[in-house]
Amino acid sequence: MPATATPEPLDLTVFRGFSYPIKGGCLPTSDALMPNAPRVYRGGVHEGVDFYDYDSCAKIGKGTAIVAAKDGVVIRADHDYKPLTQAELSAADKRISEGQANDLDIIDLFRGRQVWIDHGKGIVTRYAHTSDVAANIRVGDRVKRGDVIAFVGDSGTPESLTNPGTEEHLHFELRTGETFLGNGLPPVEVRAIYERLFAPPGAP
Repeated sequence: MPATATPEPLDLTVFRGFSYPIKGGCLPTSDALMPNAPRVYRGGVHEGVDFYDYDSCAKIGKGTAIVAAKDGVVIRADHDYKPLTQAELSAADKRISEGQANDLDIIDLFRGRQVWIDHGKGIVTRYAHTSDVAANIRVGDRVKRGDVIAFVGDSGTPESLTNPGTEEHLHFELRTGETFLGNGLPPVEVRAIYERLFAPPGAP
């Protein structure tokens, strides 16, 4: 029987030059808000970092500016986003209960209004649940790290319908290839990777 292949170690050298997508931000202290945290919905795993006001170094609320985490090219900007409807929520909940929680259209629906930026080398950042996209941000635009691209909101969350104003936060994903950074790793390793990701220039 052939031996099981050992996974290739993650090449962290390509994850350099990133800054927090909220100015003055920091990683949440709770591992439940980090990538690979378990979820009872949407496929059972969290794929990004959630930046909430209650676990942050910065003030975060509706309309807080979201900035590009690194230089790149905008590949999605949801200017024409239509808010989640009760019918869409009910239909998605039904499909989830039938075992379709991993369907990409459902997952995308619950991310709400988004901006995506391609940084090259298979790396894309996603900024979800935004209340609005900056007026000057268009698909194909080249943006610089720190440029304002969108604003914090609660779009795509069930609470945007049932209890507006209670789930305002930024869901930030770093996609690498076909998956998210931190996939399958224990919390301590995920945190170490993201601490290195957002380390200031010149840090080891």
